[in-house]
Amino acid sequence: MSANLTKRDIVLSIHNEVKREYPEVSQKAIREIVQQTLDEIADALAAGRNVELRNFGVFEVQVRKSRIGRNPNRPEKDVIIPERAVIKFKAGKELKARLKDLDVSDLG
Repeated sequence: MSANLTKRDIVLSIHNEVKREYPEVSQKAIREIVQQTLDEIADALAAGRNVELRNFGVFEVQVRKSRIGRNPNRPEKDVIIPERAVIKFKAGKELKARLKDLDVSDLG
């Protein structure tokens, strides 16, 4: 199994594809575009909006209800875990189809 995909990996991959047709486009410009894209997604989610990327998936903001938890070091005392927003990801059709070919024995 290969290492995690990083933002730098994405920038380098896009740069290698783009430089064939547009050699004047720098890695710095691509890094800024990738960062702006991620910032737009983060801003939308922080504002409570879902982000739908066709053929990829949907990032949904959901509210996790308040609940009572327990501190394992002091199980006699209950801890109130407050309500909070969480992000859920639902894969789109095309991504789900690509995942069907994934060899899961390599993941564990």
